Amino acid sequence: MQDTRKEQLLEFCKSLGIKMHRLELLDTALTHTSYAHEAKKNPRPEHNERVEFLGDSVLSIVVSTYMYCNFPNLNEGELTKLRAHIVCEVSLAEYARKINLGKYLLLGKGEDLTGGRERASILADAFESVLGAYYIDQGMDAARVFLLGLMKTELDFICTHGICSDFKTRLQEVAQQKGDVDIVYELTGSKGPEHNKHFATIVSINGKQKGAGEGKTKKEAEQQAAKNALEKMGAPLTGFPK
Repeated sequence: MQDTRKEQLLEFCKSLGIKMHRLELLDTALTHTSYAHEAKKNPRPEHNERVEFLGDSVLSIVVSTYMYCNFPNLNEGELTKLRAHIVCEVSLAEYARKINLGKYLLLGKGEDLTGGRERASILADAFESVLGAYYIDQGMDAARVFLLGLMKTELDFICTHGICSDFKTRLQEVAQQKGDVDIVYELTGSKGPEHNKHFATIVSINGKQKGAGEGKTKKEAEQQAAKNALEKMGAPLTGFPK
């Protein structure tokens, strides 16, 4: 492993507050298939699909065990739906962004140029791969501490309050409790290249701005604006999924 790559991986570990004895495991976890397939080395570097498989299992057992032990009031169906929410691709990609994982990925040139470092599917898979590599290197207890350090707050919240992903509907329900209202979403701008656009939106109720949000699609930006409005109004965001 080149010294520059070793320094990058040590920097990543430091930012996560973890230590690894075998940095090559972490290197593999951060190696996308596109990079491995384009590599001119012989043999080609190992990509992260196998360790992702392992990380997926570690993720499931840690999250499931935490929910089972800490929320005895939830039945099997509720546990299943809530777990699916927190381990879905969108959620895992958000955790990956929080730890700046994309910065350390090894991607093929084409994947890199087309926004692979921000692509949800790549980030989610790599997050599971990093977890798998850390589990191999440090064991289950360390993997549990690391994972819950990232997820515990959200786990506690959704297991207590439930999930509401449609904030626009929730805002309409809350606003209409006081009678007829006029809710308007306005696109205020966009930035970034075509393959990685970010949109900004505001939401107004009866002509008064109530919230603002951003997202990779116009719909996502509207949802975030509605969520922001609900938070400012002090309204509950959640409800158990049907």
